Amino acid sequence: MTTDTCVAAREVHKSFGPLEVLKGVSFTVARGSATAIIGPSGSGKTTLLRTLNALDVADSGVITVGDVEIDFARPVSKDQLRRYRAQSGFVFQAHNLFPHMTVLQNVTEGPVVAQRRPRDEVEAEALELLDQVGLKDKRDAYPFQLSGGQQQRVGIARALALKPKVVLFDEPTSALDPELVGEVLGVIRDLAVQGWTLVVVTHEIQFARGVSDQVLFTDQGVILEQGSPAEVIGDPKEERTRQFLQRILNPL
Repeated sequence: MTTDTCVAAREVHKSFGPLEVLKGVSFTVARGSATAIIGPSGSGKTTLLRTLNALDVADSGVITVGDVEIDFARPVSKDQLRRYRAQSGFVFQAHNLFPHMTVLQNVTEGPVVAQRRPRDEVEAEALELLDQVGLKDKRDAYPFQLSGGQQQRVGIARALALKPKVVLFDEPTSALDPELVGEVLGVIRDLAVQGWTLVVVTHEIQFARGVSDQVLFTDQGVILEQGSPAEVIGDPKEERTRQFLQRILNPL
């Protein structure tokens, strides 16, 4: 992996029982770039993303995230997985905030407990992150007191607080009311401008077109097409990609 590459996956396979979900997936993500993963439901998008954080541990293949490389065809130790997971922050579809903790506590929990960093230092950084996502005034609120969009923005701040090499987003707007989608996409757009390395599974095609440097189109467990937004969304080579985009962009 070159010094300009943040994520590299080679021949990644993943099955759940008899169902083969990923069938030899390979791709790279440049440092400081935004990659969008698009494709139909059941195409392997979320599983692919989750292998990058070992929420789903790949059956085989080599994945490098940040400065940790794992060959999943070989036995993987708990320490290897811990160091691998520490390279990335994960933003879930359904927020996954701790309901009994305030906004500030949700953001500081990982750095203080998992990374054992000083609480004062972490809290100062957390308040800066909450200000960045427009929620500093909600520091003492609990998740149930927030809208879905606000909860998702807290989830983004929580992921950033871990200072990851790459931030992984699993359809971050899919659980939101349509009127709240824009506020979350705006935060992700700002992160891309700031130079964070992002990998975003999304069904927001116009967002993928406008924000990402690279688009991966997945179908039936493989990456069928990859390239710039202009190539994959604007001028797809594969008939399957054209069919998918036609249905998404022109649903009627």
